[in-house]
Amino acid sequence: MIDELLQKPYWIVDILPERVEKDSKGQYFAVEKYFLENQLAEIKQKHISLVLKLNCYMDVEIEGEQNPPPAKIAEVMRSQFVYILVGEGMILSEPDDTHLTVFNPDERLLGLVEKLAQAEGLFVWKG
Repeated sequence: MIDELLQKPYWIVDILPERVEKDSKGQYFAVEKYFLENQLAEIKQKHISLVLKLNCYMDVEIEGEQNPPPAKIAEVMRSQFVYILVGEGMILSEPDDTHLTVFNPDERLLGLVEKLAQAEGLFVWKG
């Protein structure tokens, strides 16, 4: 099932409002490095808050467990690469990255993710 979802359309939940093009005149890699070294814990907390709030509206499944305790969700998201199943969709979270990837969201899931991301100061854009 996960392999199938990885082939579906996806959206990015990110600290930036859109994809940075390869030929961008800015200094994306230096800025990304800064965020990874200095603000990753805060960004990851935003990701965790988004998933926990989402779990108020929808079931989430992590490592075969449906609706694990909030502390476990947070622990897993901080410590490892994890697929979070939500309905027919999936959220990919990596502990050392500044974005989440949402695969195959239906209209409800995408709408909630967009609202929750905005509340956390994050942006959602199509991958």
